[in-house]
Amino acid sequence: MAEAMNAKITPRSLGYAWLARILSWAMPLLAAWPAAAGTPDQPEFYKGKTITLITSTGAGGTYDVVARLVARIMPHYIPGNPTIIVQNMPGGGNALATNFVYSIAPKDGTAIATIHSAMPLHQVIDGQGVRYDADQFNWLGSTGPQNEVILVWSTAGVRTIEDATEREVVLGGTGTGSGMIIIPTMMNNLLGTKFKIVTGYRTSEEVNLGMERGEIEARAFSFGSITSQHPDWLTEHKVTFLAQAGAKRDKLLPDRIFQLVSSAPALGQTYVAPPGLPADRLAILRSAFAATLKDEAFLAEAARIRFDIDLLNSEEVAQIVRETTHAPPDIIAKAKAAMGLAD
Repeated sequence: MAEAMNAKITPRSLGYAWLARILSWAMPLLAAWPAAAGTPDQPEFYKGKTITLITSTGAGGTYDVVARLVARIMPHYIPGNPTIIVQNMPGGGNALATNFVYSIAPKDGTAIATIHSAMPLHQVIDGQGVRYDADQFNWLGSTGPQNEVILVWSTAGVRTIEDATEREVVLGGTGTGSGMIIIPTMMNNLLGTKFKIVTGYRTSEEVNLGMERGEIEARAFSFGSITSQHPDWLTEHKVTFLAQAGAKRDKLLPDRIFQLVSSAPALGQTYVAPPGLPADRLAILRSAFAATLKDEAFLAEAARIRFDIDLLNSEEVAQIVRETTHAPPDIIAKAKAAMGLAD
């Protein structure tokens, strides 16, 4: 009996017929076994959930407007059809929200963000307030490249870059991490412009109001945001364009333009998830974001508000970010010098 109990059970001892019967019973159960929760073809995780979409800007700007449009359309492309709500988190020149998403936001797929395109550049050039590593974010994609322009209010009496080198021009912005500060600061140091940069505005729209009220004379602004938020500035000739920063000259800006090439305009409005997100949920979010920016209703609404969409996928965004954060040290040193910062 002991020998029988200690005998090794093998397919041969059971008999291959018995093994076949066991397999025939087990395989249907294995086939029906549910996949791990949260995989792209399973709606269980997101069903009944709410995703918070954080924007690093205040209400009313194009980052906010487009984020709310994304929040309406994107749930249709996520299994389980969760609700997406937008939370504005301006402050610190966009660093407040960026730091929050990197370190504090839930890393389970219920928090995503749209952060300012200058954040990777700010990390390597200035670093003030930076508690994130742009390379470690899980990028979802971008609405596409947008050229940044330097514009002045028509009553300022400044028509060209040369004018801005001969007299002081009061220019408004939020914080040091914003493109609206980086670009004019570089122009001051490289071109000899005399922009007097006034910070402290909390949101982009506050800067716009300050210019309309006469508190400031100029600002840096994405051209797409102007056409979307303030088309009257163009049609009524309320502003004059001095310079353009971007990968290429915008076809709608025929006048004298000084082209500055930087990574921030090339990135456009970026969307991101925190580091450490489960791979299956990240795949869901990336797929849903790409589908959203191709959605007919989304594109129609974007066209209505005069906001161009030219989707950059997650890999394209990550590549631009990587090239920015891993720029050669001598290039970074020159950029810091152009910002008036010690290396």
